Amino acid sequence: MKLYDMELSGNCYKIRLFCALLGLQFQSVTVDLMRGEHKQPAILQLNPRGQIPVLDDGGIIVWDSLAILTYLARKYGNEQWLPLAAEPLARVMQWLALSENELLYGLARARAVKKFKRPWDLSQCQEHGKQGLAALEQQLNGRLWLADEHPTLADIACYPYVALAPEGDMVLDEYPQIRAWLSRIQVLPGYIGMPGI
Repeated sequence: MKLYDMELSGNCYKIRLFCALLGLQFQSVTVDLMRGEHKQPAILQLNPRGQIPVLDDGGIIVWDSLAILTYLARKYGNEQWLPLAAEPLARVMQWLALSENELLYGLARARAVKKFKRPWDLSQCQEHGKQGLAALEQQLNGRLWLADEHPTLADIACYPYVALAPEGDMVLDEYPQIRAWLSRIQVLPGYIGMPGI
């Protein structure tokens, strides 16, 4: 199994983290986003969107972090991570949607402005991120995990950019439920970190 990867990418980290939690081994192939390697023919052949992560599992090519998480959960995980029944599956999907909206366009972009000098409006990204944090804080009030009584893909998908929020000048002091949830994820068997967390 190969993962086309960049160490500082939160989306790539989602895959590395989930593989670690599942006990899966993979070869990391570094793609330098700063040098535009993701837009070169070798990556475009794997992913027409020219983005990473991309997973090559014995010739099965899967791109997009949520698609890869779904693939890994179905092929190597169990129903704990991605339920089959309609209601718990819908609960997981709701938080996957948050990870790709408020967290991506808010927290991840605020981090990209501060850390990588990307051209987005920092205050607008932070405001969007605060909406996502408020939703997470409310959901975690009296709950250990986002979608079920145990960790699911919802937690894995939302975790990286929340944990990296301080790199986008987003302080988590006023979110005690979120801070406790981050700590719970960090003690899961197999957990690995990344720079900035």
